Amino acid sequence: MENLPVEVIGNILSRLGAARDVVIASATCRKWREAWQNHLHTLSFNSNDWHVYHDLTTSRLEILITQTIFQTSGLECLSICMDDVDEFSAAPVIAWLMYTRETLRHLHYNVRTTPSINILEKCSRQKLEVLVLAHNSITGVEPSYQKFPCLKSLSLSYVSISALDLNLLLTACSKIEVLALTNLEIALSDAQAVMELSSSSLKDIYVEAINLDKFILEADNLENLHLKDCTLELFELIGKGALRILKIDDVSVIHLDIGESTENLEVVDVSNFTIMWPKFYHMISRSSKLRRLRLWGVVFDDEDEVVDLETISVCFPRLTHLSLSYDLRDGDLRDGYGLQGSTHLENVVVLELGWTVMSNLFSPWVAGLVDRCPNLKKLIIFGVVSEVKNPEECMVLASFTSSIVRLMRKYLHVEVQFEYE
Repeated sequence: MENLPVEVIGNILSRLGAARDVVIASATCRKWREAWQNHLHTLSFNSNDWHVYHDLTTSRLEILITQTIFQTSGLECLSICMDDVDEFSAAPVIAWLMYTRETLRHLHYNVRTTPSINILEKCSRQKLEVLVLAHNSITGVEPSYQKFPCLKSLSLSYVSISALDLNLLLTACSKIEVLALTNLEIALSDAQAVMELSSSSLKDIYVEAINLDKFILEADNLENLHLKDCTLELFELIGKGALRILKIDDVSVIHLDIGESTENLEVVDVSNFTIMWPKFYHMISRSSKLRRLRLWGVVFDDEDEVVDLETISVCFPRLTHLSLSYDLRDGDLRDGYGLQGSTHLENVVVLELGWTVMSNLFSPWVAGLVDRCPNLKKLIIFGVVSEVKNPEECMVLASFTSSIVRLMRKYLHVEVQFEYE
């Protein structure tokens, strides 16, 4: 250890991250102390890392953080997450940000202050590449002055901001590629809840727990779109066909429009979602490069609708992973469970099938799907088994088990897994 360069020791201390651990380790000897003061590039203060944070008064905690930060030089990554600690005074927090702003590249900031401070004003026009902001408010964004020329990733959680300021903030981030919006408190200028965002550089967006009438996103280069736990009347994506990954999880939306240019879609993952299959299929039907299709816990708007395997086989010839879980009805038996046709899913190697309510319809549906996948390597069955089972439910489960055993004797090359909850 004595022969280690101080730069290497600085990297070791930076990997520790938590400020308490760094301070303890730096007390090893003078060389480690020097590494902490001159070569530490990552430091984290998290109220969950050390229970003593909760025992200290706010003023004492401010002094502790100030002393620790001010003994370093050249910090590149700073995380201050005091989620369940009382509000800090604004002055020391401003001092932390001003001391580190010229070298800082990553900032995770979850601090409540009195009075509130303008985080954008303190961090703009610098080298910041990643900004994670939580439990704060943003007002009066001025993109001509508050520019973030290097920012590539922005995450806002439980942040109060107007729809206009959010769009102006994106304008100020000319190189932004990743945007995450979680549980925002959106201030609106009119009675209709409308948010319009535009970015020419954005590639990845994650939106969770946001309720709006209209959400219009203009992003020519967007590759990854993930909507979760949102309530929207209309979501519209205006782009140029760069979208590769579409994920929709527990979203209520009346009108969903991702544009006509979906040729580059490779992954479609939809769960806990009510869909009109013909309309949804039309939206993704041109995605000939699709490799993964997941329709999990979906509810069909029309009771007579089923997922048509023939159209999937024809339109998505590169499909390798197929995941389906929806309630089968007696009417599906007459319709052949959507298994009409003879085209095989030649490239599907992983098949995931699930139920929420077990019925006698599930076994023949599984058998039909396996038969359509001649090169299948793995079959995963997901099911929900109630704690209290009546004799009829036990019979259905026993019958399903027997049918799967018979099926697997026919397909010995297929690995089978069961996951029950």
